[in-house]
Amino acid sequence: MTGLLRYLRRNLSLVVGSSLLLFLVAFIVIGHFIVDVEDARALSVRPLQPPSWRYPFGTDRQGRDLLAVMVAGTPLTLQIGFIAGILGVAIGTVLAFVAAYYRGWADTIIRGIADIGLTVPGLLVLIIIAVGIRGGLSVNQMALVVASLAWLNPTRTIRAQVLSLRERGYVEIARMSGMSGPAIIVLELMPNLLPYLAATLVNAVSSAILASIGLEVLGLGPIDAPTLGMTLYWVNFNAAMINGWWWWWLAPTVIIVLVFLGLFFVTVGLDEYANPRLRRSA
Repeated sequence: MTGLLRYLRRNLSLVVGSSLLLFLVAFIVIGHFIVDVEDARALSVRPLQPPSWRYPFGTDRQGRDLLAVMVAGTPLTLQIGFIAGILGVAIGTVLAFVAAYYRGWADTIIRGIADIGLTVPGLLVLIIIAVGIRGGLSVNQMALVVASLAWLNPTRTIRAQVLSLRERGYVEIARMSGMSGPAIIVLELMPNLLPYLAATLVNAVSSAILASIGLEVLGLGPIDAPTLGMTLYWVNFNAAMINGWWWWWLAPTVIIVLVFLGLFFVTVGLDEYANPRLRRSA
């Protein structure tokens, strides 16, 4: 425990990022006890009320309490990010290990697809996929749409790490001892990459949230869901900034900034832990 506390004092990025994310979790949990999340539905309260004791975040033109919208919508936005990020990193990890360890034609095909996919404008592809889905998107469908491209970057970056590790002496010893390829990957290579995979996952979640917000602002998200991106869509749709309804866009913007700052600092902290060259001495 003492060693952990000493390390956390050195790794301020991880502490700051974790604190911001814990603050958001506390906001969501406490908010469910003090706010009726049903007020996140349209026509639940008096519309266009500025912040007050009764409505701390104000209300929007649809008649929704923005505090209730933030409490109900923040977990949905995080849900999209985590589902897409986990799926993307999981698929990317499997492909990266197969490509980097076995090399040959598998590496050529996987690396080629990943390299080509990264040159295509991702948002354009996601827009085409989202438009092609009829009947509107649900929160989980939005996560799957974002996940359809979320594996490309993890595949490339993790592959580079595995290529370095596969030449290490302990891997050669494992091969000489008769261990199979899957066993070496699971027992030897993957444990050494867990901190890096954790940092990659956090970065993938952040990228997935950004992609989902981009689609939602364009009106391609779950229309009935009070996600942060859809809140900004209605802000734009109703010209809230032009009309001076500043509280309508301020609340989701602040939450989004806190989410990205928290994820960014956690990524930096985990990267410092995963990369010995970045570790600072006590």
